[in-house]
Amino acid sequence: MDQFKGQPRLPKFAVPKRYDLRLNPDLSACTFSGTVAIDLDIVADTRFIVLNAADLSVNDASVSFTPPTSSKALAAPKVSLFEEDEIMVLEFGEILPHGVGVLQMGFNGVLNDKMKGFYKSTYEHNGEKKNMAVTQFEPADARRCFPCWDEPACKATFKITLEVPTELVALSNMPVMEEKVNGNLKIVSYQESPIMSTYLVAIVVGLFDYVEDHTSDGIKVRVYCQVGKADQGKFALDVGAKTLDLFKEYFAVPYPLPKMDMIAIPDFAAGAMENYGLVTYRETALLYDEQHSAASNKQRVATVVAHELAHQWFGNLVTMEWWTHLWLNEGFATWVSYLATDSLFPEWEIWTQFLDESTEGLRLDGLEESHPIEVEVNHAAEIDEIFDAISYRKGASVIRMLQSYLGAEVFQKSLAAYIKNHAYSNAKTEDLWTALEGGSGEPVNKLMSSWTKQKGYPVVSAKIKDGKLELEQSRFLSSGSPGEGQWIVPVTLCCGSYDMRKNFLLESKSGAYDLKELLGCSIADGSGKTNATCSWIKINVDQAGFYRVKYDDSLAAGLRNATESKSLTSIDRYGILDDSFALSMALQQSLASLLTLISAYKKELDYTVLSNLIVISYKVVKIGADANLELMSAIKQFFIGVFQFAAGKLGWDPKQGESHLDAMLRGEILTALAVFGHEETLKEAVRRFDAFLADRNTSLLPPDLRRAAYVAVMQRANKSDKSGYESLLRVYRETDLSQEKTRILGTLASCPDPDVVQDVLNFVLSDEVRNQDALYGLSGVSWEGREVAWKWLKEKWEYIGATWGSGFLITRFISAVVSPFASIEKAKEAEEFFATRSKPSMARTLKQSIERVHINANWVESIRKEDNLTQLVAQLSQN
Repeated sequence: MDQFKGQPRLPKFAVPKRYDLRLNPDLSACTFSGTVAIDLDIVADTRFIVLNAADLSVNDASVSFTPPTSSKALAAPKVSLFEEDEIMVLEFGEILPHGVGVLQMGFNGVLNDKMKGFYKSTYEHNGEKKNMAVTQFEPADARRCFPCWDEPACKATFKITLEVPTELVALSNMPVMEEKVNGNLKIVSYQESPIMSTYLVAIVVGLFDYVEDHTSDGIKVRVYCQVGKADQGKFALDVGAKTLDLFKEYFAVPYPLPKMDMIAIPDFAAGAMENYGLVTYRETALLYDEQHSAASNKQRVATVVAHELAHQWFGNLVTMEWWTHLWLNEGFATWVSYLATDSLFPEWEIWTQFLDESTEGLRLDGLEESHPIEVEVNHAAEIDEIFDAISYRKGASVIRMLQSYLGAEVFQKSLAAYIKNHAYSNAKTEDLWTALEGGSGEPVNKLMSSWTKQKGYPVVSAKIKDGKLELEQSRFLSSGSPGEGQWIVPVTLCCGSYDMRKNFLLESKSGAYDLKELLGCSIADGSGKTNATCSWIKINVDQAGFYRVKYDDSLAAGLRNATESKSLTSIDRYGILDDSFALSMALQQSLASLLTLISAYKKELDYTVLSNLIVISYKVVKIGADANLELMSAIKQFFIGVFQFAAGKLGWDPKQGESHLDAMLRGEILTALAVFGHEETLKEAVRRFDAFLADRNTSLLPPDLRRAAYVAVMQRANKSDKSGYESLLRVYRETDLSQEKTRILGTLASCPDPDVVQDVLNFVLSDEVRNQDALYGLSGVSWEGREVAWKWLKEKWEYIGATWGSGFLITRFISAVVSPFASIEKAKEAEEFFATRSKPSMARTLKQSIERVHINANWVESIRKEDNLTQLVAQLSQN
């Protein structure tokens, strides 16, 4: 039996075809029992059957295999469970005959509280606390609910039967076929599913309300939520029905199942899960309350619904062959969710906001400890860590880059062909490239391999010399170290206007291009000779390429002027800013030059540009503080000045008929001003918060402003006056809207008083905060609170490990607390602390977090060496 231990994949001598699964969950005892009969095709000589099982007790006497040629069942004399490998090995007395037989067994398990496998979630109904039973099987936890071949390539059909209390709603992937009442229990059997992977099987049992609609071709769509919250499901229902119609057209294949249920689960580790026909969500990602949800909540619901419904084709109908190709599922669903959202809500300018996805991808992939898009996975424990910004965001960004290179129509047609060819089966990355090559005639495989098989991305350095544009590529690392690697880079450039545009591939390390020949223009090269016909050159137009650009001083000056005069699109203004920030962090340019560029954004009003500038401002202020405190206060004043124009234009009160983007921007700008201690903002925020305490429906504090007000209240809180903090806790306790609870949690630790931060962190671990939400409490820890948070993490590590250690959320604790530091000593401390405490599932995150600390520390050192920086910042503030 030992030959099967330590293997990344199950042996291939038996192939499951169909599961007949019966489950009986006991919601008060939090246990379940079940039986499974699996139609199993024996395709090679074997005495063994090897499948996945974990955290289950299997009744050995119930295990039997009935070969195809006989009606006599064979018992398995030896049944062994290997917990480490999460496998179960059955040994029979003889070699099993080839062909389809039936493997049967009975088993028991526990409805756990780890938000994975078959687990319990709690809710209140009429003031009484109740349990619901929920499944979450991706990536490898179906094996915790029933013994199975728990790999994406082992697709089979599923016939599911549940035995549950009569008053409860019991849902699965398929519609109910029959319901028999037996006393106070009912036996619910569902239609057999089409062929699908185990990680997509789903079951939910509890008390729910629902709202219902239909797609244009009659598919029933429902949104289920806690009793009394049905109205909050209407927005997602509308988006869901329209999105299914849209994808049917886009993929040229109808939605394959007879119904689509979407359900809000109170305890849910991820954002949502695309189970075939029964998609599960966190409440914050599915429910929208007209009165108390913010514009950003509405957008989140729309993009998450679109993402999960895209998976019904890309992931469920066509499934990755193994987790190495996870990015095919996630990168694609992320990209296409923007396509759908843009079609439904064009006024949201969602493709501009897509830059946030690319930026997150670029930030993680700028680390030495990143990983390629296609990553080797050798054990189930390693899978969780690749559900990250590389698989989702870099994945989505390279798809956008390829679509922009091939053209939208060719891309869509080739995708439809890919889905048609691989429907009801599995695919690898190469299969997608082959389909796109077939449709476009371009060497897609060659083009894309450099982006998916090696980690990182290039920075393209640009300079003008003797009328020639010289480009050179090298791997970009946030540490500033030289990196290995070469890419096929799709270069797009404009000179002086968007009418003068050129596209070509940079396939070698460097290239020189005659501007006259290329674009029929010339540009000043800093040598003083002026016969320039255009004043700026922008490379990577529309930020369609997944790379950064470093301009020489004269090109950078041209772009700074073009930014100030708004000659560039918002997308390109964003790109110049983000590249400059990254280059400054990587010590490739000074902080002085970054701040000088930022001063060109004082009249900026675009939501996405300003939103990123706010993120950058938080980072720069903290790094400035680590360099020296006088510099920090000068930088705060500078950013207050930069944001004044937009704050003045938007004011505090929403305007009649204003855009969704302005509503989101107002909250973000006011939050930034509060964080930087802008006195008028703090005063006004506290005034409005007091009105809100007196009347939760006051028009003085609409949902879009609440975060800003909560942050302002926490800026004023301290250990001798915690009244504001206590008022916020009261609002937290009184609301039953998850979005309001997480909005509050995300602001509490922004308090500059470490004693208050300590209280907040202890509150986060109390049973008043659901395990899924604890991380919100860590998301905004103030600069002053870092040390307290680190001490707290070390003291509570055993409890944190026991509570979150079996899922992916544990890694977020590490990155949230460790990454913000900026000294080599802290990096050493973290290494030493985790030396004996890390597990394989946290190793990558830990290395990335420690690398970030080193990057911060080097940046701080470099800033300390910049001359007269505080004076320069003061000067920029006055201009």
